[in-house]
Amino acid sequence: MEAALFGCCPRCGARTLFVGATQFAPRCRTCGLDYDSFNVGDGPAAFLTLIIGAMLVGLAIWLDIAVAPPLWVHLLIWIPVTVVSVLGGLRVAKALLLISEYRNSAGEARSATVDEPPA
Repeated sequence: MEAALFGCCPRCGARTLFVGATQFAPRCRTCGLDYDSFNVGDGPAAFLTLIIGAMLVGLAIWLDIAVAPPLWVHLLIWIPVTVVSVLGGLRVAKALLLISEYRNSAGEARSATVDEPPA
């Protein structure tokens, strides 16, 4: 979990996993591990958006029922909270998935190639 929070390389532990907010570096600057060979995909983004969206909508509805603030207060609270939650969560989720792929030697499934079709 610590490696995911700080963007550490799964091989050497250096903080070289990310080059931007949520963009992976092409490779580790310390040990040379090729991050491009891992297939993280869009799975973390989809699940994270749904989970965080559901939680924040629930909190916004609760706040509206409990206090009934004006619309500008909702905008002032929920837009920054949503952006920070999604970006922070996405960074951790992508890192966890890449680290998990590395530790489990995960790769794409391959099927046996048959030279001749069955008769």
